[in-house]
Amino acid sequence: MNKETRYEILSIFNAQYPKNKTELVFSSDFELLLSVILSAQSSDVIVNKVTKILFKQANTPESILLLGLEGLKNYIKHIGLYNIKASNIIRTSSLILTKYNGIIPNNRIELESLPGVGRKTSNVILNILFKKKTIAVDTHVFRVSNRTNFAKGKNVNEVEKKLIKVVPDIFKLNFHSWFVLHGRYICTARKIKCDICLIFKLCEFKKK
Repeated sequence: MNKETRYEILSIFNAQYPKNKTELVFSSDFELLLSVILSAQSSDVIVNKVTKILFKQANTPESILLLGLEGLKNYIKHIGLYNIKASNIIRTSSLILTKYNGIIPNNRIELESLPGVGRKTSNVILNILFKKKTIAVDTHVFRVSNRTNFAKGKNVNEVEKKLIKVVPDIFKLNFHSWFVLHGRYICTARKIKCDICLIFKLCEFKKK
């Protein structure tokens, strides 16, 4: 795909979805951090259902630690990998409280030192909370990037490097949310909805 086609695709998304939006529901930096940790291999819908109840009881590092490991597990037990996620959240809450004075760090190195925070999670946090021009590559972004020929790669790291290179700076802040929404509702894993796709004429998927 050439840069002119990419620019046209991004301009269409920009006109349709002008604001950076995540479907995770949160009201503080810490709530977003926990939501993103919980969202690994889980849908935003399930995460939101769980956090709607959890955050009424505990939504700060202090209150999470007061819940304790078993108490937290009871709130998030309907989420995949809840045992390891609960352990990571407890340890991360402790570090946020003791090492970072309750403030979410705004750089990749410190973020990725937190249990349960990998590259994708840190990219989301840096992008949404701190307006950094990072691009998180999840399953939706990976699929849409490869399928449309926007940025092909064998793994998420290859796709991220390609996207950072080919996505113009003016679009980087919103890019992740655009491709997530497109992959979640239009360019899905199984039933592709080409008939209502905004970028159908520009997409280079050979089997469409």
